Amino acid sequence: MNASASTTSASPATVTAPPAVSSGNTGLLLFGAFVVAMMVAPHVGAYPLFLMKVLCFALFACAFNLLIGYVGLLSFGHAMFFGFSAYVAAYSTKVWGWTPELALLAGAATSAVMGLLVGAIAIRRQGIYFAMVTLALSQMVFFFCLQAPFTGGEDGIQSVPRRALFGLIDTKGDMAMYYMVLAIFVICFAIIFRTINSPFGQVLKAIRENEPRAISLGYQVDRYKLLAFVLSATLAGVAGSTKALVFQLASLTDVTWQMSGEVVLMTLVGGMGTVFGPVVGAGIIIAMQNYLAGLGEWVLVVQGLIFVVVVMLFRRGIVGEIAARLKRG
Repeated sequence: MNASASTTSASPATVTAPPAVSSGNTGLLLFGAFVVAMMVAPHVGAYPLFLMKVLCFALFACAFNLLIGYVGLLSFGHAMFFGFSAYVAAYSTKVWGWTPELALLAGAATSAVMGLLVGAIAIRRQGIYFAMVTLALSQMVFFFCLQAPFTGGEDGIQSVPRRALFGLIDTKGDMAMYYMVLAIFVICFAIIFRTINSPFGQVLKAIRENEPRAISLGYQVDRYKLLAFVLSATLAGVAGSTKALVFQLASLTDVTWQMSGEVVLMTLVGGMGTVFGPVVGAGIIIAMQNYLAGLGEWVLVVQGLIFVVVVMLFRRGIVGEIAARLKRG
């Protein structure tokens, strides 16, 4: 049975999904308000580089949330897609002279291929075994990036030039680059939103809630998992490629296991299984890293404390808890 099967077939297998702030028209209105706010933000004092960093990591977190929040697969290796695509985009821009759109496509295509290969191996396992397989493969990619000649080793790829978009639109200025990043985020977020609200997305939720039931209904569960994994990896690759072009740098930091842990933290703080939760979580974590940088290593301690507080008081994450209380009210 394919993804176009009627939603009535998948509904018996679907238990109540985590409360989501965005459903139907409400989600579209919230998303529209968010886009308008982000368009205005640089003109009312917000720092464009900070906003671009938030958008890049928000997209990364949304891509990760598509996998863990709607399929129930916890990946501890998503940094391999984020970081390696950054190297591809940076290298193709600096060495081959490619324009931003081609570099982004190269990064996304590379992540899609990696996602297909890694997913084909990882989805054979479930639970902690799935997580450990993705972590092991991610570490292999890390050591490859450390040794490969084109990555620059510990120095990374620095001074990546900002070339004209489509060869016409100058992106050297922060404002022009910011609106390019915002457009990329909007397009990718729309893809995620459409995916989780499609028949395909309903099947993914059914697999998350009761996989044996989904199998009994005739769905080829492994195929759906693999497709979701590839889509998540591809969007994570777009996020990594965009970050490399924005900050003109691709480094080992983006491909370490700590980066995989950071995106897990963003998703859990904002609200796993909610549409806007990862965006909020990414904004909180990046804001902490920027505005508490003076604390040095104590930033990690503060992050840990906030994570504990969120787990204790907001079991569904910040957005998930707010949505649940509004629903009860």
